[in-house]
Amino acid sequence: MREESGFFSMRGITKVYPMGEEDHVVLKQVDLDIDRGEFLSVLGPSGSGKSTLMNIIGLLDTPTYGEYRLHGRVMADLSERELAALRNREIGFIFQSFQLLQRHNALRNVELPLIYAGMPLKKRRERAEEMLHKVGLSDKMYHYPNQLSGGQQQRVAIARALSTHPTILLADEPTGALDQKTGRQVMELFSELNAEGHTIIMITHDTHIAGYAKRVVRILDGVLSEGGRDEDA
Repeated sequence: MREESGFFSMRGITKVYPMGEEDHVVLKQVDLDIDRGEFLSVLGPSGSGKSTLMNIIGLLDTPTYGEYRLHGRVMADLSERELAALRNREIGFIFQSFQLLQRHNALRNVELPLIYAGMPLKKRRERAEEMLHKVGLSDKMYHYPNQLSGGQQQRVAIARALSTHPTILLADEPTGALDQKTGRQVMELFSELNAEGHTIIMITHDTHIAGYAKRVVRILDGVLSEGGRDEDA
C-alpha cells in the first residue's frame, strides 16, 4: 500500500448496479492513491471495470460506497453544480474517438471548454492557439476534423484537454483508433507532457501502451492491484 496522497485518494470504492433480484458489483473495494505529476496506467481487459473507474475518477459517475478525495476534498460532499465546475476545471478528458465537433475547426474545438468556463474571447483564442502550437498543430488551426488524420485529430483533442490547465489528464484508450506508428507518436507526446509536470491517468487494455506509463495498476473483475511495469510491454 502506498502512502496516502493528499492530492488524489480513493478508499473502498465500490460500484453496484441492481440487476433484477441480484446486484452486479462492477468495482470491489478499490483503493488508489496518485501523486501529483504521476503518469499512471490502469490496465485491464474489456468488462474489467476500468471504464466505470474512469467515470468515477472523472466525476461523471459516483460510487455506491467508498470515499474519493481530490485535493483533500471529499467528492461526495459536493453538489452537482460544484462537481460540474470541478470537472471542467480540474480534469481534461481525452477519448478514443476524439469527440471533436465536425462543424468546428481545430481552433474552435480547443476553445470550447474555455467558452464553458466563461473565458473572454481574446484570452481564449490566445490559449487555444498556444495549446495547438504545443501539440505541433500550429499550421492546422483552421482545418476541420475531416481534413485531419486520426493522429492529428487526437492531438487536437489533447490540446482541448490541456486548454483549461487541468490538474489531471484522463485518457481513455487514447490510441485505440490509431495505427501503431501514430499511436506511438501520441504516446511520446504524453510522455513529454508528463515530463513537464502533467498528471496523467490512462485507461487501456494494451500492455504495450500501458508500458509508457511510469506506474501501472491492473484491474480484473472489479479488483484493482498494483501491477508495476510489464516486462513484455
